[in-house]
Amino acid sequence: MAKILVVDDEPGVRGSLAAVLAAEGHEVEQATSGEQARDHIQGGAFDVVLTDLKMRPVDGMAVLQHVKEVSPWTEVFVVTGHASLPTAVEAVRSGAYDYIDKSSTPPAELVVKVDKALDSSRVRRELAQFRRQNRERYGIESIIGSSQPIRDVLQRIRRIAATDTTVLITGESGTGKELVARAVHTYSQRADRPFISVNCAAISETLLESELFGHVRGAFTGAVSTRKGLFEEANGGTFFFDEIAETPPSFQAKLLRAIQEGEIRRLGDSKAYTVDVRVIAATNQDLQLAIQEKRFRQDLYYRLNVARFVLPPLRERPEDILLLAQYFVDNFNRKAHARGQIRLAPEVLEYLSSYRYPGNVRELENMIEQGVALAENETVRLVDILPPELGSYPPEPAGSEAPQPEAARLDAPKPPSPESGRANMSLKQVRDEAERRHIEYALGEVNGSREQAAKLLGLSPTTLWRKMKRLGID
Repeated sequence: MAKILVVDDEPGVRGSLAAVLAAEGHEVEQATSGEQARDHIQGGAFDVVLTDLKMRPVDGMAVLQHVKEVSPWTEVFVVTGHASLPTAVEAVRSGAYDYIDKSSTPPAELVVKVDKALDSSRVRRELAQFRRQNRERYGIESIIGSSQPIRDVLQRIRRIAATDTTVLITGESGTGKELVARAVHTYSQRADRPFISVNCAAISETLLESELFGHVRGAFTGAVSTRKGLFEEANGGTFFFDEIAETPPSFQAKLLRAIQEGEIRRLGDSKAYTVDVRVIAATNQDLQLAIQEKRFRQDLYYRLNVARFVLPPLRERPEDILLLAQYFVDNFNRKAHARGQIRLAPEVLEYLSSYRYPGNVRELENMIEQGVALAENETVRLVDILPPELGSYPPEPAGSEAPQPEAARLDAPKPPSPESGRANMSLKQVRDEAERRHIEYALGEVNGSREQAAKLLGLSPTTLWRKMKRLGID
């Protein structure tokens, strides 16, 4: 059953149309004028509206315009006589679904036309709902922060999304690079088309070309049939290359051609296929250094680095930490609403405010999720957000050193506690001590290689060098 509005100032025509549609089980309302029709439309959503063209002072064209402003997914039929056929055609060009000739359209044809319009209205409504949900999940509303760096990012998203410009996003792991990529797609003209994301580091070099560009039957052992690649699947939409620096130079040359020429070749095929894809790439590596080390093509770098986003690490926008923490708490509260409203204890807020977050926003989210899961009496305590090896130290005997866990996590310092004899240490001292311990541990794991230790810690080599200098690590 659908909700339908019939608008006509002739009682006979209006009544007969309404009777035919009501006999099909639809809920039908009637309006005797254009003014009354606008009141009906303003007061409730209709799936289909049938309106006469010749009415005064508000005619059918005005009703059509009002419907499309208030409810874009509602389909509109204009009802007219044969003499007004040119006007009816003009109405269709202005957004009406179709026209109905009141003098010659039989009831059966009217029912068929309305059924088709209902299918179209349902698709429009679902698309509108999808767009709304997509914006709620991936729009700029999902990027939380009041700091100036985040405000700059949001402003840049709004400007760049409307274009088809290639985008490069750089930043440490966990800073939200894919979230920005999805927001750019969501606010672009391609929002209704696919968004396909690939983590280049998760696909082996031998499978990367086949996975992205496709292959023909017999192109390699196991290729038993021809298959389109993900690049073709994204046609008309957006393709997000996460960790683009992990791709081999041989693949980078083919990707450069795909971006420049809008063409790809399936593995083992001599035919070129045209694709219309917006490319967004992201990396947590220094691409200039990768170019110097011959790991990344300079021409591809310049082709990608058209519109650039540099996402700040969470430690450089401390004013956003508690906003993000509360956002995650609210999300988890909604998911587990039966448990009541979880809140963060004051010592947790203090700890979160001073922590350095090597894992950035992703690490903060994980800490909050763990805390909500372990919370007792609807309150997240400090011990709830720490990993077991750091949150459950036994009291240390007087004059002895605290036992060290065999596999301490590299990104979470031990909190001070009266039992451990560190109650008089400031949070900064605790943080520095933990950072020093974790950096030394990472360096030991990779035989002193600063570059490998930086990768293990999720930092750039330059940032690691600065930390080592500040903490006095040789």
